[in-house]
Amino acid sequence: MMDLILSISVLMIMSFVLNSFWLSFYGGLCLTFLCFLKISMSSEFLNLTYGLGLDMLSYTLVCLSFWICFLMILASSLVKKERFFSEIFVFFILFLLLSLIITFSSLNLFVFYLFFEISLIPTLFLIIGWGNQPERISAGVYLFFYTLLVSLPMMVALFYLYSKYNSLEFIFFDSNEGSSFYLYLCLNMVFFVKIPLFLLHLWLPKAHVEAPISGSMILAGIMLKLGGYGLMRVMKMFMSMSNMNLLFMFISLIGGILISLVCIRQSDMKMLIAYSSVSHMGLVVSGILTLSSWGMSGGLVLMLAHGLSSSGLFCLANMLYERTGSRSFFLNKGMMNIFPSLALWWFLLCSSNMSAPPSLNLLGEIILIYSIFKVFFGFGFILFSMVFFSAVYSLFLFSFTQHGSVSSGVFNLYQISIREFLLLFFHWVPLNLMFLKSDLFLVWF
Repeated sequence: MMDLILSISVLMIMSFVLNSFWLSFYGGLCLTFLCFLKISMSSEFLNLTYGLGLDMLSYTLVCLSFWICFLMILASSLVKKERFFSEIFVFFILFLLLSLIITFSSLNLFVFYLFFEISLIPTLFLIIGWGNQPERISAGVYLFFYTLLVSLPMMVALFYLYSKYNSLEFIFFDSNEGSSFYLYLCLNMVFFVKIPLFLLHLWLPKAHVEAPISGSMILAGIMLKLGGYGLMRVMKMFMSMSNMNLLFMFISLIGGILISLVCIRQSDMKMLIAYSSVSHMGLVVSGILTLSSWGMSGGLVLMLAHGLSSSGLFCLANMLYERTGSRSFFLNKGMMNIFPSLALWWFLLCSSNMSAPPSLNLLGEIILIYSIFKVFFGFGFILFSMVFFSAVYSLFLFSFTQHGSVSSGVFNLYQISIREFLLLFFHWVPLNLMFLKSDLFLVWF
């Protein structure tokens, strides 16, 4: 693990010294493939170094972090083109990547907590420094304080766990502690906010709308997965608290339906994609809270699939925003007439978002629906409604942007570049080919 961390540290220095935007991208791409070679097809922790290690869960999310972070650089060529502090921009992306890798590969709950909080800082700077809208500061404050408010009880819980176990290594936690209601809330609320659970999700659409494309990609692709990862690591302490789990499962599933209805009434492309993330991650929360091997594996698969599909949709929305200057459906209509080649990518990523085969989303949703249905038969109708509405708002997004009469203000547009097609290709291909080796994601638990 230390080779990857040292390599990223060198790239961070090079981004300042050489001030080379694309050198950082190509160097990062080489590091990404180096990370792929460290594959860990095991439930054991391998590649152990200085309290860091990889099992299949950590490995999957570390690879996703590498992939999304360097696609963020590829998506943000406008920062380089306009000379808008591009070296500081790349530095923050690499700093964020470094904190995410240590978060996902840490074997110690305190180190995980520390870098979990540190990853907020570069995200905040990306939103405030390179955001497009005047309200980006309030969006950054929402993001920061929603997380910090529920982080303080978690710190108290860490002190309690250390006094009990004399260690905060994940491997020493057991299910004997699972009867404490207060410990359950203190440890898990920070993850519920991060994922985010319905009723705790208000920071997410605001942060997405105000963020630049790189901020939206990292929020949708990685930051939401921190909550799911944390739940998977600590939930083994609460095997006996099935009533609490059922309550939060009910909240997240009902919230998924309500958020889906909100999506259908949106007029802002980014807002719709952001709200759809809340709906999908509600399904992931419910799967994790079943405390079954199917639920955990399905949660991992859907987190990975959502990270790629949601990030790709944000890239598509940003391509239209850069050309028309608006995210509104009313001004971005009839795009099939202007960008026919982009219409295929809209269809492919919207179909993946609604879990059409052969995407990884389909596999994740099938496993999660089975695991939730097995816990409580009464969730069947709710799950059916979530799947149905997911298809409705994905088709709504596709049809409203691609069909209809073209606005008279959008005829002076520059065409889609090779770089942008490459960006979409790198989102869609792993999302729809990884199901061929999906058995890997079912072995870690």
